Amino acid sequence: MRRVLVNGHRSKGQINRNLYGHFAEHLGRCIYGGFYVDPGQTEIPQQGGLRLDVIQALKQLDIPLLRWPGGSFADTYHWQDGVGPKTSRRPMINAVWGGTLETNHFGTQEFLELCQRLGCEPYITGNTASGDIQELKAWVDFCNLPAGLPGAELRTACGYPEPWHVRYWGIGNEPWGGGKASDARFYALQYRQFARFLRSDPQHPLCRVACGASVDDYSWTQVMMQELGTEMDLLSLHYYTRPYKDWGQKGPATGFSRQEYYNTLENAFYMDELIENHSRIMRQYDPASKVRLAVDEWGTWFAPEAATNPAFLYQQNTMRDALVAAIHLNLFNNHCDTVAMANLAQTVNVLQALILTDGPRLLLTPTYYVFLLFKAHQAARQLETFAETQLISHGDASLPDLSASASQSEDGSVLLTLANLDDQNSQDLTIYLDGIGASPLHLPQAGGALLSGGLRGAGAYNCFEQPERVKPEQLAVTSAGPGKLIVRLPESSIAAIRVAL
Repeated sequence: MRRVLVNGHRSKGQINRNLYGHFAEHLGRCIYGGFYVDPGQTEIPQQGGLRLDVIQALKQLDIPLLRWPGGSFADTYHWQDGVGPKTSRRPMINAVWGGTLETNHFGTQEFLELCQRLGCEPYITGNTASGDIQELKAWVDFCNLPAGLPGAELRTACGYPEPWHVRYWGIGNEPWGGGKASDARFYALQYRQFARFLRSDPQHPLCRVACGASVDDYSWTQVMMQELGTEMDLLSLHYYTRPYKDWGQKGPATGFSRQEYYNTLENAFYMDELIENHSRIMRQYDPASKVRLAVDEWGTWFAPEAATNPAFLYQQNTMRDALVAAIHLNLFNNHCDTVAMANLAQTVNVLQALILTDGPRLLLTPTYYVFLLFKAHQAARQLETFAETQLISHGDASLPDLSASASQSEDGSVLLTLANLDDQNSQDLTIYLDGIGASPLHLPQAGGALLSGGLRGAGAYNCFEQPERVKPEQLAVTSAGPGKLIVRLPESSIAAIRVAL
């Protein structure tokens, strides 16, 4: 019987809601066919082109933040082409993702209406590759200035007199990638030039996100902190989980081998090392930790599905993806003193999607259900958690067999989230709750939910023919005395245990 200790006496602070953020890029069918459809069609429920079934599903997750329009697409996106009447919007070729026609029918107005319907904060990435300072400044003014001031006229003419007060602005995207070949010092100068001219209302201050490192480029982080320090609000980090180190060898999304399964989970844990190392460098120049990390691109990246456009990055989503998500979210919770934002790539139909659509059909992936089970962590107080683990070794892969985090909400209830990563053995756990406000004689009242692939194991996934093959079910949680619970986790499964005090 393994032990898990939840220690209410120690905490790293509040878990920022934005750790549960998401990402929507003009890539494949994420926007068109995913979030947005032709307003003239009647087959799919929509309002103003926004898919109501997608909105309804995402609202169940209480998503806090949505990043848009990219990603790499932001490097060629000019926002003024996507506002005003659709008949007057200027189309473009999406040269970054497949050379498809971009109608610009989904632009700033539609994105901000989507965020309002979802009840989430918008996070807009500015174009510093092919755009200039004036263009980004005008975009901020369009979104945020009160009616009647110069810069707000276009928004008012579009029928939106009230400002949106968009807080989160990314100053470019991946200046080190996509042929841009910028070095950190050049980008730091560019960031300073752009950020200086973005108008920030004291009542509605902007949060400026600087482009950080790709994976383990620690020299980039060091230069950014040396050159800019606290001129930034957040510093980004991008890392995608794959079974192989070779970027050109991504492995299949389904039908993977046991070695690919364990390689992928081992590589998911690499996020822990990345956060530790990047944040250590940041603290050298910012001991008060005013600048935090924004992991605004993370998730699995596998080979696209057969018979799909490879540039659309459409992949299925199995329990392996769900376990990767659970590992990351537990890590983000436990690093909540360092990481202030994270955005899964991407929300609909692209990479590690929450939702897949096919015309009027929609399904929820195993990853969607992880966010559903974990959502009570948002804005809760992180609790120190110790899990007794054993090392799994399979071929070249080596990793712990359990992942865990816990938090306490304002109402006193505790949420403990666990992932059993062993694909062949269940885990019997004794959970000890200490210092969480209950009387030593109090028997905890606990309930649980379980996500697993059942007999299909880690390779299980939902398809349009069987859209509910993987979904949460009730988990038996036994009270074994004051502050003590017993639970069994099946192989390759994820559990959320809620304790009411």
